[in-house]
Amino acid sequence: MTALIELTGITKVLKGQQQPRTILDGVDLTVQAGESVAIVGRSGSGKSTLLSVLGLFDRADEGSYLLAGQDISRLPERRAAKLRSSHFGFVFQRFFLLKHLTAAQNVSMALVNGQGWLPRRERRARVLQALEQVGIAHLAKNRPARMSGGEQQRVAIARALVRDPMVLLADEPTGALDTETGTAVIDALLAATERGCGLVLVTHDRDHAARMGRTLDLVDGVLTQRVTA
Repeated sequence: MTALIELTGITKVLKGQQQPRTILDGVDLTVQAGESVAIVGRSGSGKSTLLSVLGLFDRADEGSYLLAGQDISRLPERRAAKLRSSHFGFVFQRFFLLKHLTAAQNVSMALVNGQGWLPRRERRARVLQALEQVGIAHLAKNRPARMSGGEQQRVAIARALVRDPMVLLADEPTGALDTETGTAVIDALLAATERGCGLVLVTHDRDHAARMGRTLDLVDGVLTQRVTA
């Protein structure tokens, strides 16, 4: 079976300093459809850089990147941007919601920006379905100021899911939330994998990492499988 994501020998070197610094050092990573993978590491270990490479915001200096068997290692920016919109969903620690828009309108923005023109009825149905998937359809008409941090993060997840992405990339999505709310956010992310979406979670929280199918440690740019007792 063709892997959803297959990175081989991914290397990224930070230049522009007196001494070049290797951020990613020969990283190999395979993610299957419906699989959840946690990447754990200290600040500065290269986690965010790896996520940027996965999300096509940055390009590796060496190595190959296959997405569903297609080599996307050296895509021009225009094609990379199109692929980001159609195949990837992103969730960050900050919610990046527009304060003057309702939850439904914030989610709908992902369709306006990434899916071309859709009939209003279809767009509305997809938005409500995405909000329902994360358990907050009843807040569709609320603006961010009337929602808790956890509810706002679930709006952000719905915004990522409304495009029906192949890959969901989450960068410290629970970092600003309390334990109970963070658990609910992880629940929503894992639910996406049940529909076949691949999930890569970058986190400092080892409890959340333990809920993923696999946990990988990134130390000084080297990615290794965690061995459990």
